[in-house]
Amino acid sequence: MADLQESEIRGLPVIMPSGRLLGTVHDTVIDTDGWTCTHIFVADPPADLVEGRIHVAVPWNWVRSIGDVVILRWFPPTPIPRKL
Repeated sequence: MADLQESEIRGLPVIMPSGRLLGTVHDTVIDTDGWTCTHIFVADPPADLVEGRIHVAVPWNWVRSIGDVVILRWFPPTPIPRKL
């Protein structure tokens, strides 16, 4: 993927491989050793996907593409319990 600024993806909708909306990009996690993104935090997922609607950390390698939306290549089976 082309180099993007963190602010360019904040607020973008995140779409699961099924085509369902997971939420919006709230923040990113940056590895300072290589200055690369390791995860995105997705805010406000639906309650039937994530118990308690807590933010979800999505590994960067699950991201397929970024444009007007963030499209994921994979997402685990749902619902995701609040405490594993």
